[in-house]
Amino acid sequence: MLAAAVSAADPAAYDLSLAVRLLATTPTHDKRDPAELRQWALAADAFGAALDPGLPCRARIVERRDGLQQLLLARYTSRPATVELYTDTIDRAESLIDELGWRSWYPVGSVRAAALAHETAHALLHRKAMRTALKEALGHIALRLGRFRVLGHVAGAEEVAAHAYARTVCGLGRSPLLLTAALAAAVDTPEDRGDPWVLSSCSSWRPVSPPCSPANYPRPSRSSCSPSSSPSSPAHP
Repeated sequence: MLAAAVSAADPAAYDLSLAVRLLATTPTHDKRDPAELRQWALAADAFGAALDPGLPCRARIVERRDGLQQLLLARYTSRPATVELYTDTIDRAESLIDELGWRSWYPVGSVRAAALAHETAHALLHRKAMRTALKEALGHIALRLGRFRVLGHVAGAEEVAAHAYARTVCGLGRSPLLLTAALAAAVDTPEDRGDPWVLSSCSSWRPVSPPCSPANYPRPSRSSCSPSSSPSSPAHP
């Protein structure tokens, strides 16, 4: 297990540890150097946070109420381009925020907005140019032939980028990854289920398990980062 007790006094480091954990629990990374995973997590987070919030997502939006059984908050499918929002899981996440005293980090209604933003990021990253840009940002060289290089895919990096995009677009005080870890623990998630915000083609990913018990979860303080008063949603023409 990666470092579990990251100080709540350093929210950025705590949230980064969750992104590193997401990558580390991806099967293809089980023997990766933790320093390399941290570098990728930082790069993917920065990439997602820098994505233009005004880029349109043309996927249709469908609301469903069967997400808790699968532990899904939202899902993006490309054929046809569709964003599915699981309102039962969203409602449970909203109530969990109140239970944990995290409302100053995640304002009322921000879970739906963040879920939509997260899947919008996946829709954007489905574009070839955007995927290539992410690979460039990550800098993972899979093959080098003289002065030529072939950039490799980093499994899990799109998830980290999508979480960062959602955090930035919605003005959240903390990463959605913190909420997904708490939600996974609250509903007693089996190890073979995916992260609550997943891309359907990657549903076999293991969950980001909470790095500490609920009693030791971080709590908002007077000095903690505060989200904007009204979370925004990505534009959908």
